[in-house]
Amino acid sequence: MDDIGEQLTDWGKVVRLEVRGRTSGSPLRVAVGCLEEPDGSLLVAAGEPDADWALNLEADPRCRTTIGDRTVDMTADRLDGAAASSAIVGLILKYGTTAERLGRGPVFRLRPSGGVRGT
Repeated sequence: MDDIGEQLTDWGKVVRLEVRGRTSGSPLRVAVGCLEEPDGSLLVAAGEPDADWALNLEADPRCRTTIGDRTVDMTADRLDGAAASSAIVGLILKYGTTAERLGRGPVFRLRPSGGVRGT
């Protein structure tokens, strides 16, 4: 993950998503835009159908997320239909034109599945 992604994560603007490589088994970290839901879940979407982080989530839905100083273990559920469309609209409204490619790749709801670290 680049320095800009780290800064945006620290500021709470994006989520740092850590997934397990589907082939290598090694951790992969990426900064992605997200929508925080009232129940503690996060909505994320890939801009391309072959985004590695999204393919890795489809192979193993367990992940770790960090926003600011809060880290949470989560499980991904792929969204389709109206739920996916609603998430994409929300992400485009939040992030503007940088999110215009969303909808080409998978959309996920990340649900808390373990403990929370940080404050």
